[in-house]
Amino acid sequence: MAEPENDWPGLAGRIEGERHLLPVRIYFEDTDFTGLVYHASFLRFCERGRSDFVRLLGISHQDLLAGKEDGEPAVFVVRHMEIDFLKPARIDDVIEVVTECAEIGGATLTLKQEVVRGGQVLVCASVKVVLISRSGKPLRVGPLIRSAFERFVNQDH
Repeated sequence: MAEPENDWPGLAGRIEGERHLLPVRIYFEDTDFTGLVYHASFLRFCERGRSDFVRLLGISHQDLLAGKEDGEPAVFVVRHMEIDFLKPARIDDVIEVVTECAEIGGATLTLKQEVVRGGQVLVCASVKVVLISRSGKPLRVGPLIRSAFERFVNQDH
């Protein structure tokens, strides 16, 4: 049986230069009683952007958890987030989640994200994720993950 990614090219977005781009259509379930996108929906969209960025870099979340990537079983968790909601989005809008790697630390990655519609920035976020073991202990970012992200670190941040 074919891999799902091969059946649906572009499902995980695309990488252009130093950025990952993920298109997202707004559905009724993403909105609140006002008809605008509920703020927590933007958090989900950004999570998808980060996850698909990692996926397109060839890092499997399941392999990380199984310890196949750099030895010890590990996962990324959000440590800190700053987010500004600048403009609303509505049902049927097509938005794009733009993700860049701003910094690689010993056990952390800092990612800058924007949600845009037609070139207009709707949401800006800075997200620090930490690599941890199953027990919750921070782990150093190993060579496989570090080398995958290093070429994407935007030195302007």
